[in-house]
Amino acid sequence: MKGVVIAVVVLVALVVGYSTFVLKWSYSTGERAGWVQKFSNKGWFCKTWEGELALVSLPGTAVEKFYFTVREDDVADKINKVVGRRVSLHYEEKVGLPTSCFGETRYFVTGVAEMPDIPLGPGVGLPSARPAAPASAASGP
Repeated sequence: MKGVVIAVVVLVALVVGYSTFVLKWSYSTGERAGWVQKFSNKGWFCKTWEGELALVSLPGTAVEKFYFTVREDDVADKINKVVGRRVSLHYEEKVGLPTSCFGETRYFVTGVAEMPDIPLGPGVGLPSARPAAPASAASGP
């Protein structure tokens, strides 16, 4: 009986140690730029933020999507503020996570930065900021 308890404790310690290692270690890190077009908080028990970034390299080409996960609420708040605008997402790729409880993708976003407009031609560009509210009309002569 004592041997079974020791085996279970060792097995649990190995699983916890492995999970901690793969969460701390990154297979790769990088940046992706595009437009956040979908971002939602998902999960039955383990809630994570899952999103999709539309990547466009040249006008007229097919849109590639970058699916990502966010675990930190402060990063999720920053992304929620820039949905629909051009951004650069810093991510870490995690390989070998034991369950999908940590996120639906292997790309974990750790930072976000809003990017400037992209010129499509002379004098034509895609706005990255939402337009300002119109100024109220002045009253009286």
